[in-house]
Amino acid sequence: MVDKPLNSAQTDSDRANNSTRSAPVGVFDSGMGGLSVLREIHLLLPHENLIYIADSKHAPYGDRSTQYVQQRSLEIANFLLKKNIKSLVVACNTATALAVDILREQLTIPVIGLEPAIKPGVKMSKTGVIGVLATQRTIESKRLHCLTVKHASHTKVLAQACPGLVEKVEANHLDHYDTRQLIKKYTLPLLEQNADTIILGCTHYPFLQQTISTIVGRDIQIIETGKPVAQQLQRVLHKYKLNNASQKNGNIFFYNSSNINQHSNTMRQLWHNDITIKLLSV
Repeated sequence: MVDKPLNSAQTDSDRANNSTRSAPVGVFDSGMGGLSVLREIHLLLPHENLIYIADSKHAPYGDRSTQYVQQRSLEIANFLLKKNIKSLVVACNTATALAVDILREQLTIPVIGLEPAIKPGVKMSKTGVIGVLATQRTIESKRLHCLTVKHASHTKVLAQACPGLVEKVEANHLDHYDTRQLIKKYTLPLLEQNADTIILGCTHYPFLQQTISTIVGRDIQIIETGKPVAQQLQRVLHKYKLNNASQKNGNIFFYNSSNINQHSNTMRQLWHNDITIKLLSV
């Protein structure tokens, strides 16, 4: 029996499809906080190839103007598109709040953003009071306001801007005295108003979760959004048939816009591995 020759057009289509499915997922944040999201993505989707960009030179986005964050997000997205990414994860609450709509308008690939977990926070709270720790830009954003109106009409939401915490994570000062003092400054007023649930509205803050928990007490529930974002990425890749069919562990490529050695060292310590970090020249 002679096998029939494969249809050449179908073969080319299959090759193109396999190439797209094995393409990397791009993930970026204003600095190294998005590593908390990248970690959850890698745990849930170990076969996916990933490219992570820490824009530490321009961190924190929470201190920047809306126009600046939008322009910077587009510049990073264009860099990643040249790396042939198949999907983009905006692992930054501020960039999601200010730039995700523009990214979705201009990009032809799926864009996944993240936002403070108001809805699950409302469900978990027993006192009817929840606190949100975030950057000033996220606190002031229309997106946070809409989430609050939509999901927390019968819940008191205490939004607390936390200037300085992003810089503490970027410097790897996770449990320093100054860091603990800042956390006390931002969390104790929430507890005094009977908040029993605290939402971490910045991807940098999960690296401070242990310190926060020690300060506020273990009876206070702390919510971060890395795992839900990974789950949403999984759903999107499956929906568009973009999930990598390979059974091998994917590769992860790291970039940082800062060439300061301290940032590279912090990145390795937060990732708990000796990774190679390339300089982002955007």
